[in-house]
Amino acid sequence: MNVRQWSRDLGLGVRFAFGGGREGWFRATLTAVGVGLGVALLLLTTAIPSALAVRHQRDVARADYTYVYHPVKPSEKTFVIADINTPFQGRDIRGRMIQREGAKAPVPPGLTRYPAAGEMAVSPALKRLLDSSDGALLRARLPYRITATIAESGLTGSQELAYYAGSDDLTAHIDPPNVARIDHFGSPRSPDAETDPVLTLLVLVVFVVLLMPVAVFVAAAVRFGGERRDRRLAALRLVGSDGRMVRRIAAGEAMAGALLGLVFGVGFFLLGRQFAGTAEVFGISVFPSYLNPSPLLAALVAVAVPAAAVLVTLFTLRGVVIEPLGVVRTAKPRRRRLWWRLLLPVAGLAALLPMIGQGRGGGDFNEYLVTGGVLLLLVGVTALLPWVVESVVARLGRGAVAWQLAVRRLQLSSGTAARLVNGIAVAVAGAIALQMLFSGVEADYTKQTGNDLNRAQMEVQVPSGVAVPEVAEAMSGTKGVRKVVSIADGEAGDLKKEPKHTAQVSVGSCASLREVATLPSCHDGDAFQVKGSESDSLTTDLLKSGERQGRTLYLNPSYSGGTDSAPVRWTVPAGLKQARTREDPTGYERGGFLLTPGALPAGSSTAVRGVVYLSVDSGVRDANEYVINTAARLDPLMQAQTLTSFERSGQFDSIRTGLFVGAAAVLALIGASLLVGQLEQLRERKKLLSALVAFGTRRRTLSLSVLWQTAIPVGLGLVLAGVVGLTLGTVLLKMVGSTVSVDWPGVLAMTGFGAAVVLAVTLLSLPPLLRLMRPDGLRTE
Repeated sequence: MNVRQWSRDLGLGVRFAFGGGREGWFRATLTAVGVGLGVALLLLTTAIPSALAVRHQRDVARADYTYVYHPVKPSEKTFVIADINTPFQGRDIRGRMIQREGAKAPVPPGLTRYPAAGEMAVSPALKRLLDSSDGALLRARLPYRITATIAESGLTGSQELAYYAGSDDLTAHIDPPNVARIDHFGSPRSPDAETDPVLTLLVLVVFVVLLMPVAVFVAAAVRFGGERRDRRLAALRLVGSDGRMVRRIAAGEAMAGALLGLVFGVGFFLLGRQFAGTAEVFGISVFPSYLNPSPLLAALVAVAVPAAAVLVTLFTLRGVVIEPLGVVRTAKPRRRRLWWRLLLPVAGLAALLPMIGQGRGGGDFNEYLVTGGVLLLLVGVTALLPWVVESVVARLGRGAVAWQLAVRRLQLSSGTAARLVNGIAVAVAGAIALQMLFSGVEADYTKQTGNDLNRAQMEVQVPSGVAVPEVAEAMSGTKGVRKVVSIADGEAGDLKKEPKHTAQVSVGSCASLREVATLPSCHDGDAFQVKGSESDSLTTDLLKSGERQGRTLYLNPSYSGGTDSAPVRWTVPAGLKQARTREDPTGYERGGFLLTPGALPAGSSTAVRGVVYLSVDSGVRDANEYVINTAARLDPLMQAQTLTSFERSGQFDSIRTGLFVGAAAVLALIGASLLVGQLEQLRERKKLLSALVAFGTRRRTLSLSVLWQTAIPVGLGLVLAGVVGLTLGTVLLKMVGSTVSVDWPGVLAMTGFGAAVVLAVTLLSLPPLLRLMRPDGLRTE
């Protein structure tokens, strides 16, 4: 067969696709919409690496690491910057207080000048929040005048909350890492970190699982209009075309819809890119300019989609007999064979089996075997589902009229129903496997913080120079605070063996000291030596050294407050009491000495730095926000944070967030594509539905029949997806060396999401169904 004949037949198919008046254009448009939705998501997916790279570049360019190992001297290029990040109603706000020291100091990315004292530059999203009714509490926390807006070059996303506040006295509070003097923005390139094989595996499987349903939907979309196309193909046979020519013409029609779908896809992509600039999903937002698909990947999509349309059409027509008097498809089709369908998942398992037990110690997983194995298992779902649906519906029988209508329709064309559900089944199978994998390895990337949330739910770090009792008093009067425990910590030594031989000194009221140690009795003016901590030997040695010198020690501000003040002399009292150490609300055990305020020598406030633990009334709305506002009012550099019982790896959380974002987009595609397919099926059955209504069939019965036609294959698809998903999840867990366990709530949730999408699509298709059941549907031309 020469290329010229193929080109002529495919071109003839393209002409037929757009011919036939309104009917032809409607059919082509329907196919193009389905294909376009898939193409748009593919283009968005190919743009994700670019978006992540740009976000990373922007974040690196504005980096202002204040943890410096070598102090920077003041110069024309230096500035002082403080990290004053703050949370607000579950969202993180990036805050910086900044003071320019030299005329040549670099301006922060996204700004044209430094904000003056009392001024701030904010991101557009933060400005909208401050101007809204929801930002009242936040406005009290940020009492600065807005004079500028941070440009795109200084932000990582359109919905990022960020601000720069000006100051004129930061130089007096330099205290790395919270406040430091630096001379540039941006971080030097660090050596490549060693990759985690398990995290790499997670990323690889996430991409395969998210893209596979898209490919399935694109393949299904090019097959819209199958029954009407059969009549056109029979007419072509009647005028003299042979079977092969007719198949090529049919492939040309599908290619035309795919080409138009590419145009639609580009349009949907451009619309989606603009929408992405106004949306935030799971804390991630981007600017439209970030979403630029890789030229190579975009070209691959442009070539692969029309080619897939041609190949899928030729494949589906391989067993169809097209004759001048009709297409042999209305007769009972030949039963589908099972053996070759089982080969796909078996081959997928065979590809993954060599990596079982590899874990982290065996290096990186073979990306080709992982991709191939996961793809074959998921493709196995699409191959097995038509056989499962056909086998089950063939055994279904009696029931209500709606049930019988649905079952008979499925018995005649179970392949069409399975084709529409394939995407749901593949998405759910992949989601179940990923849910198992994430749950299985989550413990490896999660650590307990040691915080006792029954004793305290918030912690306030008090900067040097701020009196801890004043902070404690202010917090006691804050709305929603039930209990306040304040401790000030410092270091004491003999000035000869420092810093190797120093003892911790903790100052607080008797009630507060009892939160960090077990005390015999306590009155203001008492001092205690702590026993039972890891530093007992250092404290004992220090006391022995002090006995020879009159038991005199010095509180050194340089170890706690970061100031240049002179050490404060402290004479250890003769009646030093004994105390046993106890974990504080954050799990930390103190050693050394405990002092009540009356035992603290005068002038030592700069030698200690305080921390305040708060118990918050969970019944008071925004109680945490009131605490943070009080801290900001006392000192903008004061940090108040909510305590948590565990911490998770940032990389692990990023991958999981990426999965949720991608899953949301895939579910949206699934719903839109299912709705298009449902409408296409209803349109082809317009005359049949009108005839049934004309003969007295109730509209409710027909509506229920449509619901059953969707529910039966969906239910079977979800069962198959559960089996394949559990199998794939088990293999992946064995590959990483984790204990195999099934997160049944997660499995049920994934299955429920798939069922909810189908239910929503069915409800949305009911209004068009009622219109199609009107008597004028019997009219013909």
